[in-house]
Amino acid sequence: MSRVTIPVAYMPLVDAAPLIIAQEMGFADAEAIALDLIAAPSWSSLRDMLAFGRVDAAHMLSAIPVAMRLGLGGMTTPLAAVSTLSVNGNVFGVGRPLEDRLRALGSEFDFADARHAASMLAKAHNGVLTVGVPFPFSMHVELLHYWAERTDLGSDRIEFRTVPPPLMAEALEAGDIDAFCVGEPWGSVAVDRGVGALLLPGQAIWQGAPEKVLATRTDWAESEPDLLGRLIRSVWHASRWLAKPESKIAASEILGRSMYLDLPPEIIDRALSGRLILSSHGEQRRNENFLRFHGAASTFPWRSQAKWIAHRLIERYGLSTDLDAAASVFRADLYRQHMQDTGADLPGASEKLEGAILHPTAVASSRGQLSLLPDRFFDGAVFDPDAPI
Repeated sequence: MSRVTIPVAYMPLVDAAPLIIAQEMGFADAEAIALDLIAAPSWSSLRDMLAFGRVDAAHMLSAIPVAMRLGLGGMTTPLAAVSTLSVNGNVFGVGRPLEDRLRALGSEFDFADARHAASMLAKAHNGVLTVGVPFPFSMHVELLHYWAERTDLGSDRIEFRTVPPPLMAEALEAGDIDAFCVGEPWGSVAVDRGVGALLLPGQAIWQGAPEKVLATRTDWAESEPDLLGRLIRSVWHASRWLAKPESKIAASEILGRSMYLDLPPEIIDRALSGRLILSSHGEQRRNENFLRFHGAASTFPWRSQAKWIAHRLIERYGLSTDLDAAASVFRADLYRQHMQDTGADLPGASEKLEGAILHPTAVASSRGQLSLLPDRFFDGAVFDPDAPI
């Protein structure tokens, strides 16, 4: 095979690791490709880079391809989410004034109980809570809406403000926002700068949230099947490497390099190990599966998850778009096609009941050895992709 360079956009986040590791550890080279990794300053610029052909693939918020298929955001270039890059990995945090009020009310910052955290937050803050999020169409926004609607917080008391992830700590310090929801390491950066405290992981709201996807333009995916396959497989091998405990030190060092996140490896390791420091008080919490790259079909683009995102957007924006059409951007068919010869254990179905798995559960798969991890919503609800309510 001839070696081909594929331009790929990413945001400087820990969950860009599968792409960075694919290039740095030789997994891309093994597929006879090179990834020209291009850092974007914001999610809107990254989306535009992909849509207008500046790059052929991107590390992307899972909600963006769905939102574009629904006609939201002013950009309609058809995109394909060809694999999932990461599951979970977000943190919800508050600024120092709100942290002080929560502590005065007796909050223990347990980093686990979403319902209790919302109740305490509702008592600690009067009026509308201004929350910094990376992009209007993102898992951050969907999780926060879902959480607020079903707790004492109330979705009418949250106002979202778009802030690029690397600027979240500055916005908090300047008082532009009261709280934030962001991917690591930028929550930990706010903690280390003494301007914020972490209240909840996104995982406490939904245990199985698809956070980032590997996205391409649909026309590129369908016209370059050989390159697409090489890209998907190289990223899958990188994800498998990242899941090994012995890889975390090396991964933290690579991601921390100036060309990527430009941060101390120790900060990056918090997300990779799931051992987070919550505040300047030094509380530490161990959060298993805080950020997941591989195993339990983590890389599979579940159409049912795309349907959950689409259903949420359709309901909130009053759209009439067909749910199946919106969910079709999660290309389980392409993933299966290009992964079938790798030995990966592929799930037998492309949809599942979201939120129904409470314990590790064996499911039908190509090799008969696949178990899925808990994917519970904090309120115990179950989303049926065939009968959404």
